[in-house]
Amino acid sequence: MKKLENLRWQGRWVSDLACLRSCLDYLGINVSDGWLYGASGHTFALNIHKELCPSGPTAWKKERIYELAQNVGCKIRTLSAFKDTPDFADSQKAAWEQVKNAIDEGLPCYGWELDIPEYYLINGYDGDNYLYSGCTQEQGTKHWKELAQTGIGMLEIHIVSPAESANDKQAVRQGLEFAIDHNKEPAKYTINNLYKCGLDGYDQWIKALDNDRINAGGMEYNVQVWAECRQNASAFLKEAKERIDSNGGALFDEVIGSFEVVARQLGRL
Repeated sequence: MKKLENLRWQGRWVSDLACLRSCLDYLGINVSDGWLYGASGHTFALNIHKELCPSGPTAWKKERIYELAQNVGCKIRTLSAFKDTPDFADSQKAAWEQVKNAIDEGLPCYGWELDIPEYYLINGYDGDNYLYSGCTQEQGTKHWKELAQTGIGMLEIHIVSPAESANDKQAVRQGLEFAIDHNKEPAKYTINNLYKCGLDGYDQWIKALDNDRINAGGMEYNVQVWAECRQNASAFLKEAKERIDSNGGALFDEVIGSFEVVARQLGRL
């Protein structure tokens, strides 16, 4: 058995970033939630299923988010596979071995659907089992051969290591570039035509409500996730304004005000 004793789950609605938050703290990388959400770009994302399925917040292409994690001082190595591929058993085994090696080196990991369809910290291993914790378990175990043997069938594991962070201007620029790209090129981020990203996602949300095509639990979950993102957007921009020596204070204030309105309205919803 090997366990990273000081790697502790810190709950957020965005379970992906909740895990990353915990990994950063374990590694001694000190950033605010606003900076984590914003410099990674995630705070500007929106992905909505046409019936407000609770899969919306997690079922989109997030590769760019993991690349931008270096803006907050870490590198994310991703292992992924689908259970319907011929060599899936080999992928399961390779993921298991790489996670054990990472844990042995003191590097925190997290993965998809060790219990329900959310992201979970991988705190260690015991025999043939992953040790994990997260939104539904203080400490759970899962045999490595059972990983991704679900209806979704996606193996996704992230290994987090320290890296030199970007300078403040680059972090802010790249976070904002993601916001623009997510809205202008939504097809780059959606997994199929049931989902809409960015501003198109708001339109899809409105349409679902107008047509009474609502998954009630999904409605509640989407509101919580995207409200958390928008709240952290204004926090990120306030911190960016303080960090960057520029003449753009009025522009920052305008955008901060807009995000505060959106966060407040989602909070009411």
